Amino acid sequence: MRLLTTIGVLASLALPAKAATILVEAENFDKIGGWVNDPQAMDVMGSPYLLAHGLGEPVADAGTTITVPQAGTYRVWARTMDWVARWKAPGAPGKFQVLVGGKPLATTFGTEGADWHWQDGGTVALKQGANELALHDLSGFEGRCDAIVFSNEPNFTPPNAGRAMNDWRHKTLGLPDTPKDGGTYDVVVVGGGVAGCTSAISAARLGLKVALIQDRPVLGGNSSSEIQVWIMGKTRQPPYPILGEIVDEFLTRPKTSPGKIEEFGDDKKLKVVQAEPNISLFLNERAFAIGQDGKRVTTVTSRHTKTSLQTVYRGRWFVDCTGDGTIGYLAGADFEYNKEQHQGSSNMWLPRDSGAPVAFPKQAWMTDLTKRSYPVHLDQLGKWNFESGFAKDIVNDVEEIRDHNLRSMYSIWAAIKNDKKMHPNHKIAWAAYISGKRESRRLVGDYYLKGEDITKRNIFPDSMVSCTWSIDIHYPEPTQAKEAPGQEFMSIAKHGKYEGGPYPIPYRCFYSRNIPNLFMAGRDISVDGLALGPVRVQGTTGMMGEVVGRAASLCKKYNCTPREVYEKHLDELIALVKTPLSKVPPPKVNEIKAPVNPLAGKVGDNVARLAKVTVGETFAGTAALLTDGNLTPDNKLRWVSKAPFPQNVEFAWDTPQTIAAARFFSGYTVDNTIADPISDFVFQHFDGKEWRDIPGTRTEDNREINWSAQFAPITTNRVRLVVEHAPVGTIRLWEVEFYAPKK
Repeated sequence: MRLLTTIGVLASLALPAKAATILVEAENFDKIGGWVNDPQAMDVMGSPYLLAHGLGEPVADAGTTITVPQAGTYRVWARTMDWVARWKAPGAPGKFQVLVGGKPLATTFGTEGADWHWQDGGTVALKQGANELALHDLSGFEGRCDAIVFSNEPNFTPPNAGRAMNDWRHKTLGLPDTPKDGGTYDVVVVGGGVAGCTSAISAARLGLKVALIQDRPVLGGNSSSEIQVWIMGKTRQPPYPILGEIVDEFLTRPKTSPGKIEEFGDDKKLKVVQAEPNISLFLNERAFAIGQDGKRVTTVTSRHTKTSLQTVYRGRWFVDCTGDGTIGYLAGADFEYNKEQHQGSSNMWLPRDSGAPVAFPKQAWMTDLTKRSYPVHLDQLGKWNFESGFAKDIVNDVEEIRDHNLRSMYSIWAAIKNDKKMHPNHKIAWAAYISGKRESRRLVGDYYLKGEDITKRNIFPDSMVSCTWSIDIHYPEPTQAKEAPGQEFMSIAKHGKYEGGPYPIPYRCFYSRNIPNLFMAGRDISVDGLALGPVRVQGTTGMMGEVVGRAASLCKKYNCTPREVYEKHLDELIALVKTPLSKVPPPKVNEIKAPVNPLAGKVGDNVARLAKVTVGETFAGTAALLTDGNLTPDNKLRWVSKAPFPQNVEFAWDTPQTIAAARFFSGYTVDNTIADPISDFVFQHFDGKEWRDIPGTRTEDNREINWSAQFAPITTNRVRLVVEHAPVGTIRLWEVEFYAPKK
């Protein structure tokens, strides 16, 4: 096993010759086992750290080798916390041990303190030379360790916060006094979500030298496998149907969100970026500082989330795709930030059938839900609406918000298992430990787009990126807001509409009004809280990046600022926005045809046309569309539900009908394809006393937009389609058909 590189030995002439302090950063262990590296709060608490994200099952040990300069007795500290202590909850779920030479220290860590601190671990005898060190998780419930210190100085205590801690760590680790040179670029893009990727790709394809800096090991941001939000928002929309071409190159459409990790396309995104010779990609690099000449940004400095090494990148133009507006904030950009009333952050999670009974006992530290409401059905669990932090500081309270989401998840699952006695064979198979944020800082540009601009359809000469998502604003779920104000763990979404088709966002929203060489793309652009609703989805933010990359090429061509592109070169930017940059041929502009009926010739007449149709709460369309015989895949010709699952669509006849087959056509058209049919459902018939499943129709994980089944003939005057789950919580149906037996 190689020796750990980021171990510092600090000696001083004023101390005895044998004085030594050894600092070991947990994130730089040789092997992290089942622990995960969590950097999302490092700007607040000072460092990335290892998290025992075991979903209630202890994770495998993390281990490394340290080199000790001299044998002796050393006092041990581990920087950690009791993560539920902030709620004064008993039980300390995040317990772990520190093993030295395979033997645990007497202290159990993670048992005290609501804040990050150095927990005293007593003393241990270390031999000279190589010593084995390990972190041993005891619970699987989010134990965490930032670093471990060994010191033979009897009165030494490690500094715990601010500049003093950072300087001490840097010196003790023996890191260089000056950051490594990361190179000089035309454009430096910070943030590797969809907007950051498209900004980098479009600029690179126009000949610019680009650095793309991302603080995670994967690209995609909220759409990555770590967070698992679908890329929503239609691309290739008027008035500039070319925009979205690059988004479409790495677009993935997982069946469910959350779902299978491989369906979120981390590798696909990486390959598209790595194929660009003009892009230098830097993963696991957290930008934390900038340099300026006057107000112009000249450099960005990052810290590697594993090695702690710092790197400086020089550029002429910078693009802030951090989501939090971090680069703009550091540069002194004007920004808006609603700290106390805003949309929250989600940590989605996924229950799965394990095939055998799985216990999940209640524990003392869990939230008491005996007098609180919570969902219990599988199709209601772990979705986007598991959201909190509405009154918290989304930037600085990021760890607390995430912890509240996870504590709520564990508490709900334990209540379902033990109080409701439901889902005995299911376990939590996956949960995001990186939060998916919806709102934080928004940098102010030359135009500040308001919600009323969208609803009143104020169109500007530089309007470009088209919004197709609704004015989607999230609020605390009302019942929870009454039961536990400030401690909600679920949200509702209120969807405001705007007429007249896609709404294009002005280019002036994509650059800072007071930092002359700073662009932004993503949810940190220049909009108010209402306008954020439709602009924040990732298909739309990706189109922002495609515009920003093109604008950056004009900045280089004319040696000008983003503002001067608007003032002097807008016509040329518009021409560029109409010019394809994709390496993938665009889809043919032809109508998607109605699907062929797989039951043709096998069954008799379609008796659904004779039925009276009853549906639940409607979002769009009418029940009559379900049996009108028109299977044209036009999104305006569907019925779309609004109510939560399970939902019923019932068909009734005045006289009994004999049916031997069923079929439906479901989903929505996007990018010359049809996607997202209803996934979990069953057809039932009424036998005069009760509803019974029609054998052979119960389906889970359906991916067929044109689903059909034949079955033994049934005579009834009432049939219903019971939908237990559909993507994004909505049934979207063009047609439902029932067929009599073939004569």
